[in-house]
Amino acid sequence: MARLVMKFGGTSVADIDRIRNVARHVKREVDAGNQVAVVVSAMAGTTNQLVEWTRAASLLHDAREYDTVVAAGEQITSGLLAITLQDIGVNARSWLGWQIPIRTDSAHGVARIADIEGAKLIERMGQGQVAVVAGFQGIAPDNRVSTFGRGGSDTTAVALAAAVGADRCDIYTDVDGVYTTDPRIVANARRMPRIAYEEMLEMASLGAKVLQVRSVEMAMVHGVRTFVRSSFTDPDAPELKNAAEPPGTLICDEDEIVEKQVVTGIAYSKDEAQISLRRVADKPGVAAAVFMPLAEANINVDMIVQNISEDGSLTDLTFTVPIADFDRSQQVLEGAREAVGYQAIQGSTDVAKISVIGIGMRSHAGVAAQAFEALAGRGINIRAITTSEIKISMLIDASYTELAVRTLHSLYGLDRN
Repeated sequence: MARLVMKFGGTSVADIDRIRNVARHVKREVDAGNQVAVVVSAMAGTTNQLVEWTRAASLLHDAREYDTVVAAGEQITSGLLAITLQDIGVNARSWLGWQIPIRTDSAHGVARIADIEGAKLIERMGQGQVAVVAGFQGIAPDNRVSTFGRGGSDTTAVALAAAVGADRCDIYTDVDGVYTTDPRIVANARRMPRIAYEEMLEMASLGAKVLQVRSVEMAMVHGVRTFVRSSFTDPDAPELKNAAEPPGTLICDEDEIVEKQVVTGIAYSKDEAQISLRRVADKPGVAAAVFMPLAEANINVDMIVQNISEDGSLTDLTFTVPIADFDRSQQVLEGAREAVGYQAIQGSTDVAKISVIGIGMRSHAGVAAQAFEALAGRGINIRAITTSEIKISMLIDASYTELAVRTLHSLYGLDRN
């Protein structure tokens, strides 16, 4: 017998028929003798509609009332799934964030989990009752409903799994696992049976949309084994009932991975913008004068490249920001022009970031050089480069994105046999 947390996203609970399908997945685990808690998202499209209504009511709305509105989607789904489970003979009860309680900080709309009291859930699960928990929400210090930001139900599931000491957290979604790259770009992309927390964190933060970044961070910190699998597989399929490890991808500690590949996957993101400050005086404090105003405006800066003139008097600074912050970044830098002393500012939104990821890179030399050579052979120019122990990221022209992904995927032997 295992203790499981099962999480189902918006597409998995999009209508009553799909909720019935989810109920069958839950019943399968209950019939196998497992203790089960379920975390659900709002039905597909519901949160968008709730956000739209809130903005239509007032563009400058109270964040606390915003949370009251947008948290309703998960409340509806949790009640519907509990009713559906009861209808097929499964003892189930819905729980909202404040009933558990899931305590958060006071940052309404983007709250972070401070603590989860899992004792009541553990007691109910031990009695054979399935807890159906509304994801994405908790209770703030002001005793108001708080929400975690988009994708927050993943975070709820992983945090709940840590709180109740679950053996595993199963994330059911519309894909059957984590692939070596986007299968829509590379038809030969492979589903990985296992991936290390660090690798999944890099892939999630660099463009892979399978899991929310905060949920992977939490899984890594608390050691929650997380299994990504499809909710659209027939719940009664033999490969689910009889297999020691059903189809999907286990996110776990790297010690659980016997054969570590040099490169695990290729990620890409087109949500990048490039900004260059030309002919900046090269003197102490100039970098702080550039990046402090951006930080104060809550603009995240990623890749940074600095080129110093031959005589050392001037420098060019090139960096990337999220494309959504491109215009605002330029406005902030225009305001700091006198303090920075740059002569020109240039920008481009027609760029993409391509990343090579793998824990095996720690002990293998030449991985970056191979990538640079392969892209050069395809006529792809690299605008900027950043590296870490397990990642190489390159900024290129957006028009070369698919070619670059395919080239690197083949280069490191990731194509399906």
